[in-house]
Amino acid sequence: MKVNYWQDKVCVITGATAGLGLAVARALAARDAKLVLVARGREQLRQTANALGPAVAVPVVADVTNPDDVSRLSQAVMDQFGNVDFLCNCAGRSARQRVLDTSIDEFQEMLEVNFLAPVRMAQAFAPTLVSQRGHIVNVGSLASKVAPRYLAGYPASKFALAAFSQQLRLELGPEGLHVLLVCPGPIRRSEAVPRYQQHSAGLPSSAQQQGAGANLRPIDPDWLANKILYACERRRLELIVPWKVRLLVAAAQIWPRLSDRLLLRATSSD
Repeated sequence: MKVNYWQDKVCVITGATAGLGLAVARALAARDAKLVLVARGREQLRQTANALGPAVAVPVVADVTNPDDVSRLSQAVMDQFGNVDFLCNCAGRSARQRVLDTSIDEFQEMLEVNFLAPVRMAQAFAPTLVSQRGHIVNVGSLASKVAPRYLAGYPASKFALAAFSQQLRLELGPEGLHVLLVCPGPIRRSEAVPRYQQHSAGLPSSAQQQGAGANLRPIDPDWLANKILYACERRRLELIVPWKVRLLVAAAQIWPRLSDRLLLRATSSD
């Protein structure tokens, strides 16, 4: 009989009402985990918790870019459950703009949600996660490894998240903490194109697409959620999807000029 690794584990998921965060919540609910669903929208959280059926799903309204909200969240979780086994930092945002047209304030906003929020969450929950030999999942992007055109401050924020993830696993891995950096290509979301069209005036039309025109098939979020849980069970360090992009990532470290050429070729242009 197969043992259910996730049964009764306390799992905190940010950005839990949409996209990959929602898919991770569904995958964990199906494995009988205890869920703490974190997002800013109260009604969406309520609907998400109800939709997960009989699973233990506690909705907590919080803005993970707000230190006071993160402190309140961590206290509420520890008061209710006493420990945490899994933290998945799914909350994030992307943008479309030429890098030199991106204001310092816009860079700061991107860093706040994509980088500093996961740092705050890790600081809040690391003690209990270490004691539980638990998991931190930081959802980066292929832009954690290579930096395509027209993504404004997004790659800089995701590169920073990759560096933080490596530091965490080097410093706390020997004490029992598992850290997984997830670097996916574009994840399928029906509302992505209209959102990017609204914020990409003056850019090539390819920049309006998911992945800023990357010639990649959008990833099914439920499939990726199951891959993430599988990688955690095996305490893997990175999950890069699709696998073929690993060659581009390797080239970026060894041959920057070749990497630039490959990246230009791999993204659409008008």
